[in-house]
Amino acid sequence: MPVHAPSAPADHPGSPSPASQLDIAGALTALLRDTTTEARPDIQLEALTLAVAADLPVLLWGEPGIGKTAALTQLADDLDLPLTTVIASVHEPSDFSGLPVVGDDPAGQGVPMAPPDWAVRLVRAGRGLLFLDELSTAPPAVQAALLRLVLERRVGALRLPPGVRIVAAANPRSSAADGWELSPPLANRFVHLQWVHDHDVVVRGLGGTWPRATLPRLRPEHLAGAVDFARRAVCGLLAARPSLVHRLPSGETRRGGAWPSPRSWDMTLTLIAFATAAGASRDVLSLLVRGTVGDGPGLELLAAMDRMDLPDPETLLADPAAAVLPERGDLRQAVLDGVVAAVRNRPDRARWDAAWSLLVRAAETGAPDLVVVPATTLAAFRREEWDVPASIEALAGVVSLSRRAGEAAARAAAATKGGR
Repeated sequence: MPVHAPSAPADHPGSPSPASQLDIAGALTALLRDTTTEARPDIQLEALTLAVAADLPVLLWGEPGIGKTAALTQLADDLDLPLTTVIASVHEPSDFSGLPVVGDDPAGQGVPMAPPDWAVRLVRAGRGLLFLDELSTAPPAVQAALLRLVLERRVGALRLPPGVRIVAAANPRSSAADGWELSPPLANRFVHLQWVHDHDVVVRGLGGTWPRATLPRLRPEHLAGAVDFARRAVCGLLAARPSLVHRLPSGETRRGGAWPSPRSWDMTLTLIAFATAAGASRDVLSLLVRGTVGDGPGLELLAAMDRMDLPDPETLLADPAAAVLPERGDLRQAVLDGVVAAVRNRPDRARWDAAWSLLVRAAETGAPDLVVVPATTLAAFRREEWDVPASIEALAGVVSLSRRAGEAAARAAAATKGGR
């Protein structure tokens, strides 16, 4: 015999109906979604917001579930921009290039390409955040159709208004569903940001408070100087390293990321100008620069920018007593090397003495070991008729100690090698 489940007891008078239970469940869901934001340092979010302000397409790379979509939703809310999400992998190429619409006189009027409804809504709104999700699962044909959208902001016959910003998200191929590598032409149109979770941000966010995205405050009086600085930085590096102007990586995976080209250098110049005018931190600028031209060229550019503001060796030699040396060890080393090189290029007694005074000042105000190599090199420039300046005595102990330490290390290494 079939077994029947016991019948449910009749509802008591006044108990909530199933419909009202769903309303209560909805109220609970609303409470869970009721979160707030706070001003909190977050270099990922700052880099993303600055690139959005500069009107450059951004691509967020991260593992599934890392919070890329949530970050974009929060960004749109914080910037008061309507969010339009388009999942690239479930669209056809015609959804981005437009569908042909045959009119009454195609031979005379042509065949216009009708845009999709989401593009029409963006044009009507005049502003918004277009979120292209799951980009790494879009097949090559769809990626090809996206080229014009990302670069020219055109969808079919429509041109997206200047108030629309484009941000995309992708999972690495190893963790994407039927993932594809990004084509080099499409990858080179984006600023690539690696999106990783921050433990403190996640914990505080789950508690109801997330970081707030705010547009960078650009200082009007710094705009012209920021543009000049950006141009000098990029042009100075490329003049010295012409091979970095265009370098297409050999591996397929690396071609789908950030790499240097005239287009990506132009984006880099824009980002440096915006970061300088906004007073962004070096960490934020590093994420943006390396995410545009790649790690190698990006780090070279950052190092070159550090040296742009170093004091002129000739100025230091003219007045050693008033010299202000950088605090960072690598920058101080670069300044001292520049001073020694200036003396080598134009040696005379006064400049040689001034260089020794600078080395003494460096040893007294920073790490003494930084002067060992410059002092050894400078000593080799001495001519017979030049008296040894008294300031050298202040460095003799440092140089001697460093030499003895080096010899001891060499003996230890030789002993270790001989004992094997």
